[in-house]
Amino acid sequence: MTDSFEAKGKRKKLVEELRKKGISDEDVLNAIDRVPRHLFMDPAFLIHAYADKAFPITSGQTISQPYIVALMTELCDLDGNEKVLEIGTGSGYQAAVLAERGADVISIERSPGLHGIAAQRLAELGYAVRLVVGDGTLGWPAGAPYDGIVATGSLPRIPQELLSQLAPHGRLVAPVGGLLEQTLLVVDSTSPHIRQRFLCDCRFVPLVGVAGWRPDTSMEEENHATD
Repeated sequence: MTDSFEAKGKRKKLVEELRKKGISDEDVLNAIDRVPRHLFMDPAFLIHAYADKAFPITSGQTISQPYIVALMTELCDLDGNEKVLEIGTGSGYQAAVLAERGADVISIERSPGLHGIAAQRLAELGYAVRLVVGDGTLGWPAGAPYDGIVATGSLPRIPQELLSQLAPHGRLVAPVGGLLEQTLLVVDSTSPHIRQRFLCDCRFVPLVGVAGWRPDTSMEEENHATD
């Protein structure tokens, strides 16, 4: 797996674009600059790798828009020594950015196929991310508590299972809402209180699981679930 001068140049331009869009944490921008996003996609799509947009991968999933990856990483407010749980490994790109930011990352993926691809890719690139297969909507109690939890898919609501795995003064960032549109939600655990704030509209693929969406959820059921 190789990086190229062309790809590095495209990343520099992407970083400047993200800065203009409001990403101000230079450590996050540097992390975006260091992660070769094109290596988390089919090599044929280099032309799309550094465009600020989501892109389909496999299993009906997407690699998230770089702006959203940068924003969610920035919202974690990391100083480089935190344990972070990522829910939905997908391509592994968000996990790599978190790792570049200095986080101790545990990432959980429901699909064994995606898990295997991401595990090989992250290992080849030298990222020491712990990957597990399981229902991310229930978190990963074995690694709790977490200073940060990042959900890379949408939830109808924040599961209590995730809140219970936040460390005191931990932070959860997740898209919450319906199947088609969500709002990015930040939850701060200032024990014994929980504070939450809604930031912006967004659109993610659904997180399927016991505390998330069912694979066969219809739009009518979705409307009822999110009322």
